[in-house]
Order: sequence, then structure tokens, then C-alpha cells
Amino acid sequence: MPYPDIRPRRLRRNAAVRRLVAETRVMPSDLVVPMFVREGLTEARPVASMPGVVQHSRESLRKAAAEAVQAGVGGIMLFGVPERRDATGSGGIAPDGILNLAIRDVVSEVGDATVVMSDLCLDEFTSHGHCGLLTPGGEVDNDATLAAYAEMAVAQAAAGVGVVGPSGMMDGQVGVVRRALDAAGHQDVAVLAYAVKYASAFFGPFRDAVESALEGDRRTYQQDPANLRESLREVALDVAEGADMVMVKPALPYLDVVAAVRAAVDVPVAAYQVSGEYAMVEAAAANGWVDRERVMLETLTSIRRAGAQVILTYWAVEAAGLLREGY
Repeated sequence: MPYPDIRPRRLRRNAAVRRLVAETRVMPSDLVVPMFVREGLTEARPVASMPGVVQHSRESLRKAAAEAVQAGVGGIMLFGVPERRDATGSGGIAPDGILNLAIRDVVSEVGDATVVMSDLCLDEFTSHGHCGLLTPGGEVDNDATLAAYAEMAVAQAAAGVGVVGPSGMMDGQVGVVRRALDAAGHQDVAVLAYAVKYASAFFGPFRDAVESALEGDRRTYQQDPANLRESLREVALDVAEGADMVMVKPALPYLDVVAAVRAAVDVPVAAYQVSGEYAMVEAAAANGWVDRERVMLETLTSIRRAGAQVILTYWAVEAAGLLREGY
């Protein structure tokens, strides 16, 4: 029936009606907050390129984890920043390395009240900043790196983590990590595979947060932003190797990829709203060009609408508060 009998605006007339018929909802429990902990700090230190984000001390991390639980977020993803690095990233494997200590701290603080996750990659711990071990010629050695990932996974599981997030984009990483965890008696530790991780310029501020020592780029192992079918192949391989969940990173520039992955698999799909996405909005809001809170929630809704069940975002705690208030 034509206008005036059909009036879609009836279902937009006020906030209560719009809330009633909303097709997509973001809940606090959908959100995971990434947190950085830096070795040697006695108090939190701001990250200049990510307003509102800090490198935590161990003590401030415990407090922030408790606040995240109180806000109702679904999980916490931990990244460690060591004082010293070496060619093999040994600090990521050592039981007393900053990331493994942070896992213990957070698990001790919040227990099972939220899902404690950890980044499983060597880039924060290597002196060259790459996600793996290097050959004498300076190339990333895929298979040697897998052996290091296996050790790192077991160390994180021994520290008490609930979910490991292999993010280095090495071929075979999920299968190697799964087998290592199982062999060490950690069958209950889940694997969130960074199955689709593009060689993106949106990662820039993150490298400030972890004080990256990267030399060169990661285009030989992270994906070409032009490719979608390749992403679906990566996802299928990771699921076949035992991934419990798969992730797309970044999120906003790749919503089509999120939707395609959601349609292709029957495991939970996550998306990481990365540092550059966050920093752009914060910068625009600081200049008065956008409404910060509305843009924040609109971006999260778009990621959820594309099909991500889990969203990693630096706004997780603040957004959870807004959502609980019915913003």
C-alpha cells in the first residue's frame, strides 16, 4: 500500500518506540577492553596518541580490571610491555615476564567474573618488533616462530588465562597452540584466533602504546587490505585447526569482511576496533567536529550489525556505562 497508508516513521516517533523495534543491540557483555601493562611503572602512564588510554602499572591494572568487571564488560585482553627486549622475545615466555605476571594479577583480582584474555604474539617482546623469530637474512621464520608460540601459550595458560589470542598471522599457529595447550593439560583454555588481520595503517597508535621496536613492515605475514576471499580461506583454516572463536582486525574499514566471516562460520566472530579507529574519533571530538558519545556507540553498533558477537574496543568500559544507562 502506498503513502499515506504506509508510514514507517510511526516506528521512529520517540525513543521508547525506537528502542522497542531496534534490530541490533550492543550489550556491555559483548565488549572486551584491551589493557596495556608496562614493566617497571609505579603508576599509570598516558598514551599520547590514544587519549584516555594508559600503560598500566601492575597495581593500576588490578584496579582497572575490577572497574571493568563492575561496568559489566565481557572480557579483558592483556598486552605486556617489557623493559628489555631480545631477538627471540623471551620475555613473553618467561613465567616472570610482565604479561604472565599481569595475567596472574588480573585473575587473582577478578577471578571468573569476566573472561581474562591475553595477546599471544612476540612483537611486544622482540628487539626488532616483528611477530616472530627472524632468519639470518632478516625474514620472519614461520615454523621457528610456531615453536615459540607453543611455549608462550603454555606459559599464559599456567598463569591462569582463560583465552589466548594468537595474533601473529603465522601459518599453522592455531593448530600448534591448540596441541601445545592440550598436551600440557590446558584443554579448557580457549583460542581466539586473529584469523583475519590486515597489514593496516590503523595500527599506528597501538605501536606507541606497546613502544614497538618494529623495523620494516609486516606485509609478508599480515593480509593485503585488498583481499576478501583470502580472509575466508584464513578463517576456514583456523577453524579446522581448532579455533574456538575467530577475529577480524581492524573492524570499521572491514565491515564487509566481518559480515562475510559471520556468514561462513558457526563459531563466535569477534572484531577489534583498533587504535587508529579510536584515535580518529577522539581527535575529531576534541576539535568539536563530532558528538563523541554518539559516534562511539554508532561505530560499535555498526560492528555488531555486521555480525561481530564480540567487540574489542578501548571504549568498552565507558560504552558499557552508557549502554546500561540506556543512552
